[in-house]
Amino acid sequence: MVRGKAKADSQARNAKKHEAPKGSQLDAIKNSQKSVCPICKTPIAAKKVLEDHYASKHPKEQIPADYLGLLK
Repeated sequence: MVRGKAKADSQARNAKKHEAPKGSQLDAIKNSQKSVCPICKTPIAAKKVLEDHYASKHPKEQIPADYLGLLK
């Protein structure tokens, strides 16, 4: 059978092309979370999110200065 090896090679290339992506979006999400709220341990990714979080969840508390330095 002349086409046998070419067919097998083609199937192997096609299978490799259609593989599921490696890794998970959960890993990317986990890596993007830079800090946590010291009061309620909610993950915080940006300075603006931290300010909004404190305004809505902890209105009587002040944002710690060391947390503002960690976030952009």
